[in-house]
Amino acid sequence: MGFDSATRALITAVKEAVDNSLDACEEAGILPDISIEVQKLNQNDFQIIAEDNGPGIVKKQIPHVFGRLLYGSRFHAIRQARGQQGIGISAVVMYGQLTTGKPAKIISKTRGADVALEVELMLNTKKNRPETLSEDFKIWEKEHGTRFEVQLRGKYVAGKQSIIEYLKGTAIVNPHARISLIAPDGTNTVFERASDNLPPQTREIMPHPEGIELGELLNMAKETESTRMSSFLVNDFSRISNRVAREILESAEVPQGLAPKKLSLEQAKSILESVSKVKIMAPETDCLSPIGPPLIKKGLKNVLGDLKAAFYAPPVTREPKVYAGNPFIVEVGIVYGGELSRDDSVQILRFGNRVPLLYQQGACVITKAIESIDWRRYGLEQRGGKGIPYGPAIILVHVASTKIPFTSESKEAIANIDIIQQEIELALKACGRRLKTHLNKAERKVKNKVKFDIVQEILPKIAEKSAKILGRPIPKLNGTITKIMNIVWIDDSVEFEKSRHKISINIYNYTPKQRNLEIILLLQNNGAHEIVRADPEPGIQKEGAVLTWKLKRLPSAEMTQINLEIKGLDKDSYDENDLYVSGIDPIHVIGAEALPGDWDIEKLVVTETPPEEKEAAEEEDEEADYDEEGEVLSDDG
Repeated sequence: MGFDSATRALITAVKEAVDNSLDACEEAGILPDISIEVQKLNQNDFQIIAEDNGPGIVKKQIPHVFGRLLYGSRFHAIRQARGQQGIGISAVVMYGQLTTGKPAKIISKTRGADVALEVELMLNTKKNRPETLSEDFKIWEKEHGTRFEVQLRGKYVAGKQSIIEYLKGTAIVNPHARISLIAPDGTNTVFERASDNLPPQTREIMPHPEGIELGELLNMAKETESTRMSSFLVNDFSRISNRVAREILESAEVPQGLAPKKLSLEQAKSILESVSKVKIMAPETDCLSPIGPPLIKKGLKNVLGDLKAAFYAPPVTREPKVYAGNPFIVEVGIVYGGELSRDDSVQILRFGNRVPLLYQQGACVITKAIESIDWRRYGLEQRGGKGIPYGPAIILVHVASTKIPFTSESKEAIANIDIIQQEIELALKACGRRLKTHLNKAERKVKNKVKFDIVQEILPKIAEKSAKILGRPIPKLNGTITKIMNIVWIDDSVEFEKSRHKISINIYNYTPKQRNLEIILLLQNNGAHEIVRADPEPGIQKEGAVLTWKLKRLPSAEMTQINLEIKGLDKDSYDENDLYVSGIDPIHVIGAEALPGDWDIEKLVVTETPPEEKEAAEEEDEEADYDEEGEVLSDDG
């Protein structure tokens, strides 16, 4: 249960207290304000004090919540929750009394109450019942909340597997919470709230038929109140209508009127085979509470603080899938460069249902998925194309599910389930492609800028000296530069001013031909923004997430500009443009990439040029010819 070492015991106690506080606050619609204090009592013993601003606990429930294992277990509830086994905080009380012999103290006050209730209790391990040692009312300034104090044997350490790292991880995936820690040496660390939006409330659902195990199906059939197989499938599973139930049973050759309790092993197998053949809607998502790309990015930025990174790859949230009848969602974020260490292996941040997983990294499916990917394709160093990559990067993976298959009760590693690993790999690859695009764009821009700077510095000096020697005017060099560079250069910027993001895209045609091309901008936070100004007006696709501009006949050595203003986004949620081009060989473009066809966006189809325009374009697409003054000559010279 996470108390197998002195170091883990201390972290587990904090973890269970914080999980309880977050769940209580969210269920009550309260933005969490949680404080943790760790006091060193002697060489081996510590006191942990966890205090929150939650709704409080009524008098009758306090002994059961803190002094009874499995009380209030959510193990059978099909909805996302941090704690599922119901053994968390009561196990902390039990471990504390086993190692120090001291009772736990709880102070709790509900909204509207004049005073708080203070209870000291222990857990009767033989009967699994609470034993209240004292109970009294006391004045407490808080309007509502709970304070939990426990003494236990432990060891306080710093580093990767420490309380501060656990709280940092918790703050990343719970940006709506304010969390503070007072360490044994008195150091006070505060992770401020980065968002005022609570996660959406999750709703309990019935199991989804895809992925249900044979034994589980037989158990459900025995326990159902339905008297017919058709009604059993409709009432006890999600996403099965009368029509779908009929299709499944007909395909399985199981009578619709058969009593579920009489379902045989062979019939159950046939039903599971039929489920895989019949088209069933994806599971509902309101039973899950994914973090979402905007808050993943905001949480990472907020917690990293002064540690500046060069690039935050747009986080990826996959569509829900099903394992053993339970829906799950995988989310991935990657941070790269800047002040992150370049010599060490990448930092892996693992999360299950918004809870950091600090231990058993090697046994976790998240780690196995990361190790299975060839990260060299995405710009990270990896010896032999497998294993944990090296480089200045942080990889965040969050699995949200109604029932995460942890490897043990300590809930530190997720079991190696094929479909979960596949989803993690797909999300990692999608995020990795964004990283590679950024690195390619940056590298090509740096190389060509060096070349461009040399051309602009040396050629004017040559032209000036030559003109002086020949006694001629200094020629204009635009045409010569375009022939040397032969690229379309795209510069873009994002500024935040007066609650608006101002986007500027400059397109320079440094090629000897006029160009037809399409600029594509993928807006992050699709659906959350409003375009307040656009010059020129873009084409809009996919609910405003994809903006396109068709630039026809951009003359050689000339520039055009696109200006855009959007509102409705937080300052830090949009800081880099996702730019792509079509209608031109991307090898001639710096500052934007070719639009990949396998990304999770609709493929863009460039409208074919009408025949008459095509002929004119071909004629005008001949190389421009410049004289020494830099002016274009006519066809007759």
